[in-house]
Amino acid sequence: METTKELLRRITVNPGIFQGKPIIRGMRIKVENILALLEQGATVQEILEEYPELELDDIRACFAYARCLVANEDLNEVRLEAAQ
Repeated sequence: METTKELLRRITVNPGIFQGKPIIRGMRIKVENILALLEQGATVQEILEEYPELELDDIRACFAYARCLVANEDLNEVRLEAAQ
């Protein structure tokens, strides 16, 4: 199982995609959208079926990212890397 630091590496930003909003592994899938689906009651399995390019750890990375923001931890720990 990946550590929080490893999970957070899955979250990237690219100014050319969704105006720099956090995305998953450089794909056109916003962290915000995954969290919204979970908020609406979608299960992890449903999300993985709807987005077959996602992995379970991508969803875990969304939770880790949200937790870091809510915990008001040093955002340098989140380290958003530009997608390549």
